[in-house]
Amino acid sequence: MPLLHRVARQNEVPISFSLNGKPCEGRHGDTLLSAILTVDERLRPSDFSHEPRAGFCQMSACQDCWVTLTSGERVRACSTPLAEGMQVITQAITGAGEAA
Repeated sequence: MPLLHRVARQNEVPISFSLNGKPCEGRHGDTLLSAILTVDERLRPSDFSHEPRAGFCQMSACQDCWVTLTSGERVRACSTPLAEGMQVITQAITGAGEAA
């Protein structure tokens, strides 16, 4: 179940992206964080405790919302605008090709 439920900008242009290989859809004007949390209940596991994380400060001051794009680039989800075709990885991939 998603953590966020869209109540605004429902009529904005849809933007396709993938999250851990799964096709998803956000809206024009979404940050990567808001797009992810409208399709999932967490952003990523903590680097230290592996507990679910969903972003903290929402203004690029903490280290809670870093995600990786398939290009290898790490970005802050809270301040990165969603772009068409983004391929986001928030989970480690196991040897069998499945998300851990």
